[in-house]
Order: sequence, then structure tokens, then C-alpha cells
Amino acid sequence: MPSNEPTFDELMARCTRSAVHLEMRDSYAVDSEREELEAWRQGFRHDPADRASWWRPWLDLIQTTVARGVVVRRARIVSEPVSEYIRFEHADTFTNIAAGEQVRWLPRRQASAIALPGNDFWLFDEKWVHWNYFSGEGAWTGEEITDDPAAAQLCTEAFEAVWARAVPHEQYEIR
Repeated sequence: MPSNEPTFDELMARCTRSAVHLEMRDSYAVDSEREELEAWRQGFRHDPADRASWWRPWLDLIQTTVARGVVVRRARIVSEPVSEYIRFEHADTFTNIAAGEQVRWLPRRQASAIALPGNDFWLFDEKWVHWNYFSGEGAWTGEEITDDPAAAQLCTEAFEAVWARAVPHEQYEIR
């Protein structure tokens, strides 16, 4: 990535209106979550009353961003029946919502007629796209940041189409 492009953290800090995230995988092999996933398998659940124990520093960043007036939305396209990883994500999504994110879920079968980019992304103020790349096993393999207007338009249209069809977290039932 050329040094004149902002980093993810800079994009989040600079955005003034919106930060949206589209996730389209049924599993992510995120090293930082391996211990949490195993604990979840063993029955651990975050205590809604113990906010200090939740995923930090991410939730702090979201709270700060939302407090500046930025709308932060996350949409997840998922296969049904859902994977174990999606069950794990769903169980902890209340922490994202408590931090100020809006989250919706879209069953993959309802996304068939939506033109989607090939990769998960963050989109900041409908201008900057932060692509995330993953291996077939779900391991994060890199990122790319661009302000290409065509990419930003594709991501804006895709996200808004998904958002319009998706179910708010509080109403989505795991299948």
C-alpha cells in the first residue's frame, strides 16, 4: 500500500458521516479469536453487565466514533443453516450493538440478485474502501485501501441493497 493512502485507523478517525462493513464469509480463522471461540465452545458467554470484559480496544473505537456522530453499520451475509463461527459471532454481537454499531443479518439465499464485490470491505463516508482479503480457510491475508470512485460506488450500492433486505440483529433468529 502506498504511504500516501490512509491506514484503517486513520480512515476510522477521519470519517465524518458513515462507516459501513460488509462481511460475506461463513467462517473466519482469526488468530486473536481462537481462545474466545474455544471458550465459547466450552459454554462461556459474555456477561452483558460486565462491559469491561468485552473485546477491547475495538469496542472503545466504535464508541468514540459513534460519539462523534458517525453512523457505524455492519451487515453479515450468512448461509443457513449457519456455521459454528456465525453462531459464535451472533452470540457476541450484543457487544457491538452496546458500543453503538447497528448490525443486520442477511440469509445468503436472499442476496442472490445483489451485485456484490468479491471481498469483505469497510467503506468510509462513501469514498474510501478498505478491502480485506482472506484465504480459503478464512485466514486474513492482507488488505488494500482505495478511493477509486467506481469501487466506492459498487460498495455503496451493494451495502445499501444488503442493508435494505437484512434483518436487524435483535430480530434475526439463528437457523
